[in-house]
Amino acid sequence: MTSRVLATALLALSLTACGHAPPDGPDGPGERPGRGFGPPPGEGRGDDHRQRPQLFISPAGEPFRAPAGAPYPLAAWFSGADADHDGAVSRDEFVADAARFFAMLDTDKDGVIDGFEVSAYEKNVAPEILLGADLMSGGGRRAPPEGGEGEDGPPRRRGGLIGGALQGATPYALLAEPQPVMGADADFNRRISRDEALKAARSRFSLLDTDKDGVLRVDELPRTPIQGRDRPRPRR
Repeated sequence: MTSRVLATALLALSLTACGHAPPDGPDGPGERPGRGFGPPPGEGRGDDHRQRPQLFISPAGEPFRAPAGAPYPLAAWFSGADADHDGAVSRDEFVADAARFFAMLDTDKDGVIDGFEVSAYEKNVAPEILLGADLMSGGGRRAPPEGGEGEDGPPRRRGGLIGGALQGATPYALLAEPQPVMGADADFNRRISRDEALKAARSRFSLLDTDKDGVLRVDELPRTPIQGRDRPRPRR
């Protein structure tokens, strides 16, 4: 009788434990699907990244956005920088565009983008550069462009590849600068003067003006890494 009662008690405990065990989820035994497991909504398995909103970050660091299916927003930046609307951006127009964006970030109008203004840029203007994620896992990863010096010296490029992943602004930009605003900080004092920003703009123009004709045209510009990823792959 005692052994029968003991067996019944053990069976009840076993059933209770089974009733509280979490079901198997898509990420392995005991894991529930939903928040905290697997990729966030819109990312990872089965997601078509071509349906996501588009982002372009200009050489000066200004973000331009467009919905999926619209022209890539590089066109919006180029149209604004092309002040005389002749279909080409001259060196002076390129530098003037950088000066315009510098003035936007220099909110206290003291001629310097300080640490507080840099933080505001990273938090409110272009928060994507802080994500630090490799967005190229779908293919099309490319290394930073080869170096070369502008007439004012080498550009402030700090390498877009860290551990094999494209960092900061690099996936959305023409040049491999993870943080283009801080990329102009020539003396590493965490403050960017207007002169530093304009000098960096001249160096960046020289890098992009590969045929050295003094102007940039849309069809001469490189594709950003995110564009390279979204380009249809040739069939084998």
